[in-house]
Amino acid sequence: MSEEATIADEEPRGGVAGPLAEHYAKAVLIRQVEQTLLDLFAKGELFGTVHTCIGQEWTGVAVAAHLRRGDVVFSNHRCHGHYVAITDDVEGLVAEIMGRQSGVCGGRGGSQHLCAEGFFSNGVQGGMTPVAAGMALALKRSSNDNIAVAFIGDGTLGEGALYESLNIASRWQLPVLIVLENNLYAQSTFQPQTLAGGILARPAAFGIPTLEANTWQPEDLLDKTLQAVEQVRRTRGPCFLRVDTYRLMAHSKGDDTRDPQEVQRHWQRDPISVFLEAHAADGAKMQRTALERVAAAVEAARRAPFTAPLPEPPTGAVDQLPQWRPAELPAGDRVVNCIHDALRRNMERDQRIVLIGEDIEGPYGGAFKVTKNLSAEFPGRVFNTPISEAAIAGLGNGLALAGLRPVCEIMFGDFLTLAADQFINHAAKFRYMYNNQVQVPLIIRTPMGGKRGYGATHSQSLEKHFLGLPDTQVLAIHHRFDPGVFYDRLFAGVDRPTLVIENKLLYGVRVGGDRSDGFALEYTSDPLPTTRLRPEGVLPDLTIVCYGGMLPDVEKAVDALFEEHEIACEIICPMRLYPLDLGPILESVLKSRRLLLVEEGLGFAAFGAEVAAQILEQAPGAIEVMARIASPEHPIPSCGPLEKELLPGEKQIIQRAR
Repeated sequence: MSEEATIADEEPRGGVAGPLAEHYAKAVLIRQVEQTLLDLFAKGELFGTVHTCIGQEWTGVAVAAHLRRGDVVFSNHRCHGHYVAITDDVEGLVAEIMGRQSGVCGGRGGSQHLCAEGFFSNGVQGGMTPVAAGMALALKRSSNDNIAVAFIGDGTLGEGALYESLNIASRWQLPVLIVLENNLYAQSTFQPQTLAGGILARPAAFGIPTLEANTWQPEDLLDKTLQAVEQVRRTRGPCFLRVDTYRLMAHSKGDDTRDPQEVQRHWQRDPISVFLEAHAADGAKMQRTALERVAAAVEAARRAPFTAPLPEPPTGAVDQLPQWRPAELPAGDRVVNCIHDALRRNMERDQRIVLIGEDIEGPYGGAFKVTKNLSAEFPGRVFNTPISEAAIAGLGNGLALAGLRPVCEIMFGDFLTLAADQFINHAAKFRYMYNNQVQVPLIIRTPMGGKRGYGATHSQSLEKHFLGLPDTQVLAIHHRFDPGVFYDRLFAGVDRPTLVIENKLLYGVRVGGDRSDGFALEYTSDPLPTTRLRPEGVLPDLTIVCYGGMLPDVEKAVDALFEEHEIACEIICPMRLYPLDLGPILESVLKSRRLLLVEEGLGFAAFGAEVAAQILEQAPGAIEVMARIASPEHPIPSCGPLEKELLPGEKQIIQRAR
């Protein structure tokens, strides 16, 4: 067995009185909660799974003993003990895991997803560490000395998001305490099978101070935890506390493949068991008090109703025709400058807005110069990050939970895949599973698209992979609606995780300006409207639906179709890809009976397919002829002529329209 896989063979110290007795009572309470949960699971009264911390209770107890109001704790799938130690909310926890509306999250979060004042947990390994770093950044910006705490297990040492977070926490000196519960097993896998090098060598490599303790010496653990908390509070920088411990029960419910003799040896040295034997009278009283409280919590939960479903989401049914208004958009500045100016004026207006991303500080100002000079104008609010997309989005999540308005730039849209976990499994889920106790006003903006010769990994249009996530929105700017106005309105009303697609080729295009004679520019009445280019005086022969960077190509094709082939096309260009307002599209299709869907990304299971499906659901028979234009299922080449041939453009649109 490696040195890292050896847990110190220490026994609990002798006498107990005063505060130490109170800490033991809390540990006994946590154990009773979890033993009861296992019983309830066996009776079929719980759902999914239960990860108990039996054997590890002292970690949460020790950390909770030294925290203050305003400190924020982030936990993981094995969070019950941390939650009870921090909040003392046995009743809310039991009801939550029983799926009842009286639970701390209304029964929505269940065992792994808990939220109370100053406490957040999520079941994705390592995923909460960048969120904790974001919260720590928000705390550092405040004038108090509060800290963030992130609990992780030794299995999390395999997750890249952890190291991205450690690097940033150290480089930026963020007040975050990482507490590693080292129980030797990642689910069923023994630590020597997966761990290379030393545990404490990892944070030390980032220059983070480290401490270590174990749960078999509770008094020493309390002392070391106090040192760690005070270190973070005093220095406003990170610290890493390794706590050796042992999980006495299965990873989840009953799936335990460990050697029974090994488990029994640890039961014999379990600090709570040893204490109860050494202090029989006091221990019996603690157990009786805990049992009565937990039993009462179970009975109260049984009387509460199960969690209710959310109201039915919009079906996509079009109840009324859209209200169009004429639009005059004279020639303006380039799109990139409009976005930059909008960021600047909104940062002047709202101190909560902060920018995070790679190379976004001056003098570089981002790969496409959107943030040029903003770091000089707003010191301390524009942050250059390492190449760490998961951490960038995670920092944004933490800042958003803290009430700020983070704007995260992902340098190329292709790299959203590296940040997907933070968007899909964190940002998109928090409000629901935390029962509307939080909002996540996170904005991620990123350039998408090809036609610049950047090749297969820097030219894709991947937005389809982020469409349809509950409680999110995906938006795409274009040059026929002022991107500056777009961002003004977005900042004024953002209340959910928002992905903004900025096509690369649009950055250099001027907003508005001339358009073809015989076409009217119109917007719906929404704050982020759908745009229509309508042929005046005639009904359209064809409806073309596009978005974002495809609009200039579609406009050129429509001009040629009208002038050379006498085909009148109506362009519908939604800005909100999800949730989709089908009304403007359906209204046009009902007039033209023909639909051409144009997008730059791969067509399979993409935006156009969803539009077609919704139309067929809402108005069967509305479409006589339909076609789609998208990129072929082929990696995007760097070779300019081949890229131009493969990606949709004016020529392909004209051919398919005819």
